[in-house]
Amino acid sequence: MGIEVGIIGAGGYAGIELVHLLLGHPTFTLTAIADNTLTGQRLDEVFPAFVGQSDLTFTHRDDPILDTCDMVFLAVPHTASLAITPHFIASGVTVIDLSADYRLRDPKIYEQWYGVPHTSPDLLGQAAFGLPEITGDQLAAAADKHAAGNSVLVACAGCYPTATSLSAYPAVSQGLAIGDVFVQAISGVTGAGKKPTARTHFCNADENVEAYGVKGHRHTPEIEQILNLPGHVVFIPHLAPLKRGLLSTVTIKLAHPVELDEVYALYTKFYSQSPFVHVLPQGVQPKTSSVVGTNNAHIGLELIRRSGVLVATCVIDNLTKGAAGQAVQCANIVCGLSQDEGLSQQAVPV
Repeated sequence: MGIEVGIIGAGGYAGIELVHLLLGHPTFTLTAIADNTLTGQRLDEVFPAFVGQSDLTFTHRDDPILDTCDMVFLAVPHTASLAITPHFIASGVTVIDLSADYRLRDPKIYEQWYGVPHTSPDLLGQAAFGLPEITGDQLAAAADKHAAGNSVLVACAGCYPTATSLSAYPAVSQGLAIGDVFVQAISGVTGAGKKPTARTHFCNADENVEAYGVKGHRHTPEIEQILNLPGHVVFIPHLAPLKRGLLSTVTIKLAHPVELDEVYALYTKFYSQSPFVHVLPQGVQPKTSSVVGTNNAHIGLELIRRSGVLVATCVIDNLTKGAAGQAVQCANIVCGLSQDEGLSQQAVPV
């Protein structure tokens, strides 16, 4: 018998990517997919890509079948998890949350950036932060708790924070950074979610690149929390006419002179046990097309000597390593499985 799992928000972009991954997972058994806007419709009717692969039907998020699952993935909008997560945790169901509702440790910071009160701050201290390459200790503790028969909560990192933090963390954590860290990041349109807006409408997004959230984006405090740099991250996101893919370019002022060989050795050692993070050879910069459909992160490194800065770039698929794939990776760890189980590392080459 596999581990029975359900998905709430299964009809969204991240949710349907979860469906794709979990249907092919060798240990997890997908037993329920919930989406209030699609209740009663067959999966393969709404998404013909699943014809012949599944006979699941979308249900309502309050369907009691979800309470019988061992684990529930929440692919819901920010603030929606607040109304869902406490029920499942109290019922003994482990929650893998893709939203931002339990990422920030300080409820006041959450309320400042998301504009609503945090209604279950007691769970913030219990939540393991889901960025395995950096917060593996938290996930290991969650795995021990889960193995003892307790429900656990994992708050998966966001897409921009994932690529940005993987770029910056080895250098920052080893004291190479001084002053502010500057981030220019570009995401595909699926990162904005399934509901169309004036910015993401095809006619406006196609053949167009633009910055947004320049005065302050909600992922800024999350990046600052991961890097332990409160008030010292300048984060500027951009939207590009891609369906999938995310590139984060991080510029780090160096506290002291360092050679590129030293930085390269630092990064390769830091990620040597991480199956999905690949530090590219010196002189090679990553491409979003190289990671689409995978849970991989590719990192490129370069020094600009005259400015005394390190430029670290990282690409991920915003729907996989930035959302659904990372959630499965975290769930694997919590359940004592190999973290790469059920996750592809091979992208489509063309």
